[in-house]
Amino acid sequence: MVGMRDVARKAGVSLSTVSLVVNGTGYVSAEMRGRVEAAMRELDYIPNELARNLYSGRTSLIGVIVPTIRHPFFSTLTASLQRAFAARGLRTMLCSTADAEGGEVEYVDMLRRRMMDGIVMGAHTSHAPDYWTSIGRPVVAFDRYLGEGISSVGSDHEQGGRLVADLLVRTGARHVVTLGGPRAQFHDLQRWVADHAAIGDDGPASTFPTVRYHLTLERELRAAGAVHEYLEAGEVHDMQAYAQAARVVCARAAEGTVDAIVSSDVGAAFCVQEALRLGLRIPEDLQIVAYDGTYLAQAAGLRVTAVRQDFDAIADAIAGRMDEAIAGGCVTAEPVDDGAMDDAAGGTGTDGADAGTDVVASVLRMIDDLVPVVLMPGETTR
Repeated sequence: MVGMRDVARKAGVSLSTVSLVVNGTGYVSAEMRGRVEAAMRELDYIPNELARNLYSGRTSLIGVIVPTIRHPFFSTLTASLQRAFAARGLRTMLCSTADAEGGEVEYVDMLRRRMMDGIVMGAHTSHAPDYWTSIGRPVVAFDRYLGEGISSVGSDHEQGGRLVADLLVRTGARHVVTLGGPRAQFHDLQRWVADHAAIGDDGPASTFPTVRYHLTLERELRAAGAVHEYLEAGEVHDMQAYAQAARVVCARAAEGTVDAIVSSDVGAAFCVQEALRLGLRIPEDLQIVAYDGTYLAQAAGLRVTAVRQDFDAIADAIAGRMDEAIAGGCVTAEPVDDGAMDDAAGGTGTDGADAGTDVVASVLRMIDDLVPVVLMPGETTR
């Protein structure tokens, strides 16, 4: 087996010079570097990556934790993250919490033991903020708040909610149903959305900022005199639960009690198929809006109107935050004002609309990098 000593003899340089070239540390003149690299090619020398990692204290490996890769949103995001990290010389290791045992705890343990350089946390977690802040290693959150000092990147869901509401109000929707995951995931433990606008009861603030999309949509529709309902469609990996929810809400549409549905691309695709099966006219009888804008919105039988999240921009922002965290830069999440959140819960006697506005503003401050979304018109809205 060819080693660095062989390369040093071939190049006529010291062993330390070869080490500097292999590990990319210290200054080596262009002439010396050329001789070493030529010797490495001639001898077909392959650096011992494990030894190099031990020397540098780096693995060039980033763990990416998502709920499941069966869902097109997370498969698309994962592909963009892999490209963004590869452009920075980093590899990714995927953890799909719904599809494999161990989940986030195993990955956090690997991070603590320096088997990874960092983790992107993009799945729902029941761990308290002190669990994440105690790790003391690079963590970047996607679309959630993990704790003070941990940066977070997410789409501008307040903008997304407003885009959907504006479209549906403009096209005359009167009774809108949103299909989504368990509402409890928007909030830590006992905290729930109360009175369709304000977060009530005691407890910590929402760690899942996607809630502001639903709060904004609900607030804007209510202001326009339209009815909004939230129907739970199961966990993000449970495709059959989404299919069942689509059957339920489309049956109501056939009865004339629902005239618009908003859901992820998966839910919207199921709704298109079920509505057509029931003989509903889309968009005359029923409007359908997808929220994500993956390839599935274009493959549902009709081209679905969709709010598209910018996956490449999200991935670039996450990778940039990870670069800063690994380098030891100051990467901090803006702390949430608990007083403002208590006010939003109704403790000061504000009305529901004002409280809902406060909630959205409070959750908005949890995200360091907000990535804009765009509305892509399709055949499923008027």
